[in-house]
Amino acid sequence: MNTIDVCTENKIHEETINFAKSNMISDKDILKLSELFKVLGDATRIKILFALSLNELCVCDIACIIGMTQSAVSHQLRILRNLRLVKYRKEGKTVFYSLDDDHVVNLFKQGLEHVKHD
Repeated sequence: MNTIDVCTENKIHEETINFAKSNMISDKDILKLSELFKVLGDATRIKILFALSLNELCVCDIACIIGMTQSAVSHQLRILRNLRLVKYRKEGKTVFYSLDDDHVVNLFKQGLEHVKHD
């Protein structure tokens, strides 16, 4: 282990610790956030979210864009829908998907900005 990675003096900063502990998010929120990031950790779902960040799309179009079967895309969309990342609407026999709200748009854009940042 590199000495830069650890404190060379074992000193507790109680004020900082107390502040962090008193503002810590709940275990329930930690689990929900962890699940969100797990779902976002899949390349196929990232492709779907990116495509939906550009435009509302039907399942057929998403399948064509990412080169998967409609069945496989539908499975991925179900996972995204369960976490309220995408929403859908039916128009006749066609199902259109879009990002659920501005939070999802911003989360996706900020993540993309972060990975592109030098």
